[in-house]
Amino acid sequence: MSREIRARIRAAADPASAAVLQGFFKTGPGQYGEGDVFLGVRVPALRAICRDCGDVPLTQIRPLLRSRVHEDRSVALMLLVESFARADATRRRRIYEFYLGHTAFINNWDLVDLSAPQVVGGFLADRSRAPLRRLARSRSLWERRIAIVATFHFIRQNDVDETFRIADLLLEDEHDLIHKATGWMLREVGKRDSNALRGYLRTRASRMPRTALRYAIERFPPAERRRWLLVKPMNKRTEPAK
Repeated sequence: MSREIRARIRAAADPASAAVLQGFFKTGPGQYGEGDVFLGVRVPALRAICRDCGDVPLTQIRPLLRSRVHEDRSVALMLLVESFARADATRRRRIYEFYLGHTAFINNWDLVDLSAPQVVGGFLADRSRAPLRRLARSRSLWERRIAIVATFHFIRQNDVDETFRIADLLLEDEHDLIHKATGWMLREVGKRDSNALRGYLRTRASRMPRTALRYAIERFPPAERRRWLLVKPMNKRTEPAK
């Protein structure tokens, strides 16, 4: 089955789009997506392929997830998300463990974002969140992003405490993609409980990277945003180079 899925992905390839995506996802030397290969297949087409596949065994998802081609990995993760949603408790554990066993291949921000809330957050919803704290302390950029983005599942259930805990672990992170993800999750908290977000920011804003703070306060009124941005940073952190 994985061969048929690969064939469909390649039939939808667009070299012009591939060139754009290679730049957008920072695949050049020394960039976070260095070496990633794009075929130029857009997300709606990938989702259409996924919908036609039905329930694909993990043995057939594995070669897709280990592929050098970004779109192969995208479809693999879409299939995992769909399979997890339909699975019983035993299979959900297998999918979760399979996912965490393959984080080396979940290696760009879009791959994390389309899968971590559903698979990791979904599995840990009624369990200990200790695995997220281990991921947040990982040397892997992508595992740290998984940790914070997975909390989106909890936020949607109006459970925001774990987002604050993981955000605290990432306050000193050096990477822009972690700053953005942390700020994004905090903004999502604020959509549901703006007072909880303000309470968090009152004791953290001076320690937060400016990018994370900007993302977190994006939905506040303009005058309030300006006040938060006037909070003097406690460190000399500068904006990361683009």
